[in-house]
Amino acid sequence: MALKRFSEEPAFVLHRYDWSESSLVLEVFTRHHGRIALVAKGVKRPTSQFRPVLLPLQPLNVSWTGDAEVRTLKAAHWQGGHVMPTGEALLSGSYLNELLMRLLARDDPHECLFDHFTTAVQLLAEKSDVQQLVLRAFELLLLRDVGLLPDLAKESSSLAEIEPWRRYVLVPESGLIPAQVEDEWSLTGEQWLGLQEAMDDPAPFVPTLRACAACLQALRQPLRNLLHYHCGVRVFKTRQLMLDVQAMTRPQAALGPNLDVLSDSLTTLSAP
Repeated sequence: MALKRFSEEPAFVLHRYDWSESSLVLEVFTRHHGRIALVAKGVKRPTSQFRPVLLPLQPLNVSWTGDAEVRTLKAAHWQGGHVMPTGEALLSGSYLNELLMRLLARDDPHECLFDHFTTAVQLLAEKSDVQQLVLRAFELLLLRDVGLLPDLAKESSSLAEIEPWRRYVLVPESGLIPAQVEDEWSLTGEQWLGLQEAMDDPAPFVPTLRACAACLQALRQPLRNLLHYHCGVRVFKTRQLMLDVQAMTRPQAALGPNLDVLSDSLTTLSAP
């Protein structure tokens, strides 16, 4: 019986780990097949044609055979376009990879989400001044696409339409509920409605990016709490990596009173 073959599938490498002395297993996000595992045989050899191609945050076309849990990579080609993100943008992109690894089941296609990811990676590579907006917009669209984001136009408990003038808070266990005086991370009903309307747009990434700009700082903490809750983690690995890099490259004493500000900036880039 001939093995199934899939050719020229748009994809991104999310993660990789050792398979043998010369081979790797790749976790790959494809447009039409979702997240799949591919073994890249001989990729660690200096002469492998895959070595300069199988990099994270690069748009690829991949071909493979098989239908078992781990398939066999047969070809991989760089699509061209933007260069790989560097510095903080690289760590931000790695954070998006981690979210996809944690929230996407294998062999579960998410074509629209793949397109959102493609746009997010391109913006991270080309526009350093929009990183925070890109992260928040992608977090919202990811949570909605996998069914973990409540309707932001209604109270979650009563399903009543939210009031534009009233303030609401997004709680992992309860959804969208009216805010109390002590709730620090609340948004107005108008802001939640704006986010929902943007995500309902036929091409939602840019509208969602703009809607996030109106509530960027207040939106960060509710999304972080929601992602931590559904991913079952207290700290994402990419955020911890950023903090570790910070600790190694800048002496504690030199930071002085700016330590909290710098730490907050890193959190904005690396955590939901």
